[in-house]
Formats: sequence, C-alpha cells, structure tokens
Amino acid sequence: MYAQTVQSTGRKVKSLEEMSDQERAFQARIDAGEKIEPKDWMPDGYRKTLVRQISQHAHSEVVGQLPEGNWITRAPTLERKAILLAKVQDEAGHGLYLYSAAETLGVSRADLIDDLLAGRAKYSSIFNYPTLNWADMGAVGWLVDGAAIINQVALQRTSYGPYSRAMVRICKEESFHARQGFDIMMKMVAGTAAQKAMAQDALNRLWWPALMMFGPPDKDSVHSAQSMAWKIKVMTNDEGRQKFVDQTIPQIEYLGLDVPDKAARKNPKTGHYSFVDPDWDEFFAVLKGYGPCNADRMLARNKAHDDGAWFREGLLAYAEKQTIAAE
Repeated sequence: MYAQTVQSTGRKVKSLEEMSDQERAFQARIDAGEKIEPKDWMPDGYRKTLVRQISQHAHSEVVGQLPEGNWITRAPTLERKAILLAKVQDEAGHGLYLYSAAETLGVSRADLIDDLLAGRAKYSSIFNYPTLNWADMGAVGWLVDGAAIINQVALQRTSYGPYSRAMVRICKEESFHARQGFDIMMKMVAGTAAQKAMAQDALNRLWWPALMMFGPPDKDSVHSAQSMAWKIKVMTNDEGRQKFVDQTIPQIEYLGLDVPDKAARKNPKTGHYSFVDPDWDEFFAVLKGYGPCNADRMLARNKAHDDGAWFREGLLAYAEKQTIAAE
C-alpha cells in the first residue's frame, strides 16, 4: 500500500515445471509458510521486488512526517503537541526499521535516500495532498494510518523475515496513530458547528486519496500475481480497499458525519459495502509528480538532508576516531 508502484519480474508467474531445482525448493519453502532470511538463496526477481517495496515503504514513512510535522507548533494544546510530536517521531523510527530491512538485501541506505531525493524513487501518493487545518490531523491519523494498519497487519505474514519482523513493531505504533486521529475527530464533531464542518471537510478531501493508498485495481496491477505467489504481498489491492471501506463507513456514521461516497451501500447478504472507485487518472498523475504538494515535499526533504549534513559528518568523524582508538 505504501509501495503503490512496485513491479516484480514483469513476467508471468512460472509453473513448477518451468522452475529450476533451486526455484522449486525456494517456492516450496514459501508455500510451507517458512520465512526467507538474508543469507538464504532467493531468486533475483524476489530480491529486486523486495528492495523496491521496502524502500518505497521506508520513503513513505519519512515523507509522511511532513504533512503532520507542519502542525506540531500549531496544535491547539500542549497535550496535542506532545502526542503529535510522538507520532511524527514514530514515523521516523519506522523509516529506520525499513531502511535497515532493505539493507539486509545488499543495498545501501545512502543510495536509497539519494534515489528519493533525486526523484527517482516513489512514495505513497497520499502524502502529496495538503493538510489545511487541525481537523486534517484527525483525518490523517484516522484514515491514512487506519488504511496503513490494514495493509501492515497483513505484511506481518510476508515471506521475508526482516520485513515481517519490522512490521510487528510498526503495527503496534500505527494502532496508536489511528486512535489519536479518531480521538481528534471525536472532539471536533462534539464541538461547535464550525468544528464539525471542518471535520466533514477533512473527511471529504482525504477519503478518495485514502482509497488510492491501496494501489490500482487488481485488473490493472499487472505485477501483483508474482508478489502474491512469493507471499511478498499477502492481500490484493482490492481486498485491502474493500476491508478499509467496510471498516471505516460504520465509523463515519458513528461520528455523525456524511459518507463522502453518496453511492456507498451495504449488501446485507455479503456484509460488504459497494463504493465508487477514486479517480485513477488523478492517482497516476500524482505518482508522476503532478500532485498538489509533490514539489513542496521534495524541496522539504532535500533541505532537511542538506541541513543535516554537518551532523552526519560529525557522526562519521566520531566513528572513525573510535575505530582508530580501538586499534
């Protein structure tokens, strides 16, 4: 979900007869539910797909600090400032876990970050939308982190061990993020008419981008089959989106807000809600860099990277001194 444009091998899934002996043994381990560890043999396509997915996930956590970090100093109370600061700090930690997991696949964290800063790497489209007022902090925590939890709980079962284990810690913290967002919305709808209107406006603006977080429809997601066969992904884009809608619409009704999708209806036989797809042309335009905040996000990340150069240099110099002293 945070890796919306991941491509795997670009080829159809091989049958067992088409696989080499090593590939068959590898697939047998996957099918048996075993975890693949960094020193284990793995197909090149598996490794490359993981690098793309984990790095895009890491980039999303890091860029995801920006829409909320902008509101830390403007939170309405000291308690809200502390909570939001803790949440943004968590996102930085999630990026660290994920970059560390990617490094176990033989890539450099510095190279991955350079790709992000140069615009060669992608991150979740949701973070290219603005956060205009305090109600957006509630909607982001509730909708964005709520959507993230659906995907990330499933990723605890992903086949690559370091990624799976990182998800366990991340999911515990994401559940706090979603609760704090819903709590903000609860306070807003219980306030003045103007505050409730702000909550409704935030929901209206972020509903469709939240649906986009799960990636394009399965029929247009041509690389999902291989990722599913390798159990890198364990839930399709459409399955995740449906689960999110089914979970969130009752919460909207509980808050006393209007569902942005006026056509959404619950099927009493299946228990699932029907819903209108978001604008996929908008989705792909945002991924290509034409969203409302793409340029601002990259300027902010590059500035932060440049401003922090002295600190990174200091850490390296200290580490070199410690190495020399130990010799």
